[in-house]
Amino acid sequence: MYESYWGLREKPFQNTPDPRFLYLSSQHEESLTRLIYTVRERMGAAMLTGVFGCGKTVLGQALLDEISTDRYKVAFITNPQVEYVELLRAIVRNLKDIALPIKKDELSADYLLETLNDILIHNMQDGRDTVIIVDEAHVIRDEKIFEGLRLLLNFQLRDRFLLTLLLFGQPELLPMIESNKQLEQRIAMKCHLGSLNEKETKEYVLHRLNVAGAQRPIFNDDAFKLIFEHSGGIPRRINKICDLSLLSGYGKGVLNVDRHIIEEELASFGS
Repeated sequence: MYESYWGLREKPFQNTPDPRFLYLSSQHEESLTRLIYTVRERMGAAMLTGVFGCGKTVLGQALLDEISTDRYKVAFITNPQVEYVELLRAIVRNLKDIALPIKKDELSADYLLETLNDILIHNMQDGRDTVIIVDEAHVIRDEKIFEGLRLLLNFQLRDRFLLTLLLFGQPELLPMIESNKQLEQRIAMKCHLGSLNEKETKEYVLHRLNVAGAQRPIFNDDAFKLIFEHSGGIPRRINKICDLSLLSGYGKGVLNVDRHIIEEELASFGS
């Protein structure tokens, strides 16, 4: 709606996991490097935690871009709040398009684990590595599922794991994993994403504007401090403030977004 007014090709502050818009702060870059290392070196398992809206999912999409080659077969699970058998079914279906029973009473964990084992062996023989990513893992409430995920790491040969398991979730995932000592001991790499600092917040906004095609300064310098103060450096909050401010600036016909535009938008949604 406001894109052409600001000279943009597309909206820069959509809350969608488009890896083109990923701003690699030092912590994001380090976490991505660690996750890639875990996958490429077949280390077994890694965990990424971070506060709501800090960029875990988009980092996961960037990871997928990095490993989107014929060498990897990936199962990306976005809703793990299911029964263990249903989770296994989702993993198997993500890895191979095969016919499986739809009704829960027709599914068995043993059958699905045998099928998964066959898939893992087949992938290995084809020179492919298997990666299972469980997003929003903090919503898991059944301890049996964590135990089941741990058991997936038993799929291994003498010299290598047959799969890499990556768990993404909010900070409460960490104590949940720590309560399962056997699973925690299997996690070779732990990463955490916090909020951006003031300098990074400005760089984040400018990065997304640049990706969207900005050819001139759009936000005044006095606006960035206010964006940081009211977003706490959380990317999802930054996106909301900036998107509504661009819309407001377009409606008012201004040349730049200043702190007054930001203040009006913050007041409109009670921030």
